[in-house]
Amino acid sequence: MKRLKWLGELVFVGLGLHDHLGISLRGLEETKTADDVFIELYTSLLPVFSTKLFAKLSGKKPQLVVRQDLEERNGKIILDAAEAGKAVLLVPGDPFIATTHVALRIEAERRGIKTRIVHGASVLSAAIGVSGLHNYKFGKSVTIPFPDDSSSQTPYEVISQNKKLGLHTLCLLDIDVSGNRYLSIRDALRELSKMETERKDNVVTLDTLVVGVARAGSLNPTVKAGSVRKIISYDFGQPPHSLVFPGKLHFMETEALIVLAGAPQTLRRLAE
Repeated sequence: MKRLKWLGELVFVGLGLHDHLGISLRGLEETKTADDVFIELYTSLLPVFSTKLFAKLSGKKPQLVVRQDLEERNGKIILDAAEAGKAVLLVPGDPFIATTHVALRIEAERRGIKTRIVHGASVLSAAIGVSGLHNYKFGKSVTIPFPDDSSSQTPYEVISQNKKLGLHTLCLLDIDVSGNRYLSIRDALRELSKMETERKDNVVTLDTLVVGVARAGSLNPTVKAGSVRKIISYDFGQPPHSLVFPGKLHFMETEALIVLAGAPQTLRRLAE
């Protein structure tokens, strides 16, 4: 599509995973030089993020936008600001892990607004990293929804498909920041166990190896590996929580799970 001229620009900046210090130096500079700064805090949980401390750090007071601003009003408030100058949208984690923002970027480009991305730490890499498993051995990831919102069997099916290929599965657990609801590891495993009872494919049994991860990217993450029977009763503390279902294990992966995640010594028998 031809454009007579570019208008302003819209920069998507990742905030990282935990607090106001998770933003990169590049992201901070982009924020300081913006005419308008917006922030959304609904697509992921930043456990101890302080808008007051961020404003002190950046010299900017971000304007909070909610889901309706971006999805129902098509980001009009942000796009209008970007047409007139430089706008920054601050996003938890890495900006486009939350696919909802792709539509906003497409619309900006269509309007003749330049777009750029400053990436941030993502739960996808952080949860895998703290688990000690090899990232190239992961298959498709999946989100486990709140049980009252969905009866989908997709999480069970994705874990099953990955296991057949010998691949690990990262399961992100549903969150509702506005409603202050966060799916816990315990509740997620209960739902998967119910699916196992119905399906009986031996995908998520009480003896299945699983890794629970809590607060990846923080200074005090919790990582615990063991059977579903043991992990379902383990106290992982505050959210956000994630789950990993390992596939075939390299011997270094078994050592990592034993040393870093407290897996039983007998796990070495499964190594290849």
